[in-house]
Amino acid sequence: MAPPLFNWGVKDSHRGTPVVVKMENPNWSMVELEGPEEEDLMIPTNSPSGVSRDKGKGRGKNAKQLTWVLLLKAHRAAGCLTSLAPALWGLVAAVKRRVAAGKTDADTDGGRENENPAVKTRFYSCIKLFLCLSILLLCFEVAAYFEGWHFGAGRLQLWAPAFGVKDFFDWLYAQWVLVRVEYLSPPLQFLTNACIVLFLIQSMDRLVLCFGCFWIRFKKIKPVPKGGGVVDLESGEKGFSFAPMVLVQIPMCNEKEVYQQSIAAVCNLDWPKGKLLIQVLDDSDDPTTQTLIKEEVQKWQQEGANILYRHRVIRDGYKAGNLKSAMNCSYVKDYEFVAIFDADFQPTPDFLKKTVPHFQENDELGLVQARWSFVNRDENLLTRLQNINLSFHFEVEQQVNGIFLNFFGFNGTAGVWRIKALEDAGGWLERTTVEDMDIAVRAHLHGWKFVFLNDVECQCELPESYEAYRKQQHRWHSGPMQLFRLCLPDIIRSKISVWKKFNMIFLFFLLRKLILPFYSFTLFCIILPMTMFVPEAELPAWVVCYIPAAMSFLNILPAPRAFPFIVPYLLFENTMSVTKFNAMISGLFQLGSAYEWVVTKKSGRSSEGDLVSLIEKGPKHQRGSSAPNLEEMKEELRREEKKKATKKKKHNRIYMKELALAFLLLTASARSLLSAQGIHFYFLLFQGISFLLVGLDLIGEQVD
Repeated sequence: MAPPLFNWGVKDSHRGTPVVVKMENPNWSMVELEGPEEEDLMIPTNSPSGVSRDKGKGRGKNAKQLTWVLLLKAHRAAGCLTSLAPALWGLVAAVKRRVAAGKTDADTDGGRENENPAVKTRFYSCIKLFLCLSILLLCFEVAAYFEGWHFGAGRLQLWAPAFGVKDFFDWLYAQWVLVRVEYLSPPLQFLTNACIVLFLIQSMDRLVLCFGCFWIRFKKIKPVPKGGGVVDLESGEKGFSFAPMVLVQIPMCNEKEVYQQSIAAVCNLDWPKGKLLIQVLDDSDDPTTQTLIKEEVQKWQQEGANILYRHRVIRDGYKAGNLKSAMNCSYVKDYEFVAIFDADFQPTPDFLKKTVPHFQENDELGLVQARWSFVNRDENLLTRLQNINLSFHFEVEQQVNGIFLNFFGFNGTAGVWRIKALEDAGGWLERTTVEDMDIAVRAHLHGWKFVFLNDVECQCELPESYEAYRKQQHRWHSGPMQLFRLCLPDIIRSKISVWKKFNMIFLFFLLRKLILPFYSFTLFCIILPMTMFVPEAELPAWVVCYIPAAMSFLNILPAPRAFPFIVPYLLFENTMSVTKFNAMISGLFQLGSAYEWVVTKKSGRSSEGDLVSLIEKGPKHQRGSSAPNLEEMKEELRREEKKKATKKKKHNRIYMKELALAFLLLTASARSLLSAQGIHFYFLLFQGISFLLVGLDLIGEQVD
């Protein structure tokens, strides 16, 4: 007979270990688990088996406690399983909404009105051709599988039989095998081997970077200001040991969601007011946004901030043209350094205090770059995956290159430049969409050194929708190829060392900007599915599974909290390879979308820490804190109504290239199932599902 629920065979005076459980439908959660008092377990020492009985009872109690804990975990797991059905139903409903809406990425949007339609669809046409071919071959292979057609090279014949329909299909399948063996597999195997070599080289580069990061942590290497002192901001202006003139620039364009928080954060920087000037460089073409930003600047001017508003009449050159125009102001010659923050960046008050001292007694230093942190990294799956990627970029790539090479690509924001370095490099140029990388490369060729501060963070936000992230990645991967074409002659002719030239040409540009997206897309999205239909060309399992898994594990180390997302991260990175490859080709060959520039969509999020720090800093104004203004209130109401109307028009899109690749990979997975290739089947299946989810825009921000 089983014992009562909370009575585990102990005397009546003690009811055992109480377990208080509450039920949160459909889950169970354990609130408290207490052990029995020591005196309750005491047994007279004159008992001949006292010790053994005590140990036996304690062991029995622990075993039963563990049993109940495991039962509680099982109840929780069962509760999670019950939520799968509603989740799947919601997924099906979202897919139905996407199909019913009919909005695809083929629709003209803000950044692509001038793009050549022929260039725009060429890449998609190639993917569709591969898809149609794979479906045709799958039907043929299914028929061959059920008919038992398996031909070796010795049985192949070049002539058609003169009798029977079945004999004709036998001959046709034999010809397909012959074409496979003689004409298709050799070039496909050669391309496979070439991509494997590139994959191994890039993996070795990744391993070296990770080893360098480990060495930095092990040796506790950290950039230290040569002056040795930290700016004393507590004792007023007279206490500053190193307080040069600093210009702060906030370039923005139609970013009404974030202008208030960025201006407020910069105006709260701890620096002598007489040695700090803030430029708000507004490139907005929306009159309402211009008015709002101008009013915000005027309110901070009334608070005593040394801040100016600038708006260009001729808005050429995007961000580079905006910064170039600002640097041409006559008063800039009075300043020694310039700090740049994009519109969604919120520096902490001690940002300049932690960065500017590195320039003291270091005349070769041209740039101090801070790390980014993200206020919305846990917003959805898309932001979590972006956080993994960018954490590796800053923690490993930027830090290692900064420590050992004194060179890395400027991130365009959250950095402080020596103005003389900008002038020596030729200033801001509008020739590419990556003006930040452009100025960094030219400054490095002129001998300037860079410092990356991994422990100095500047908060910003990540794109929360796939559409915004896709456009951002397109610009980030097409621009470097434009820049490589333009800078290659200058790099070869420069007076820097041969090692630095090799690092810039092969590692910085070719390996990390060209080879990486090339082999990722070609190997996993084209070659792998094709080897299922041309089995004579083999792709080893360690290339498909083991090395990508190891590289993903290394990528996720700087963000250990995201370890449960290692598999989605691997699949999503391969999914993004289609966008990165398309962008790389566009930039390399100067195709229609190479000069596409779309401002990344912002939501205007602020972290709780930022709000607390601003409150502690002092009672600063907020919008509407001045005397009531009826006209302003009416304008606010009109803007809110307009915003709501705009929200109703917002939608998720269907991405045709991703969908076509999804069906290509799923078709190849069905073929691999026929040939019983286990690892290849699972990889193709899950990768195809990943492409399907992204193609239907089911990752990131969802709009009803």
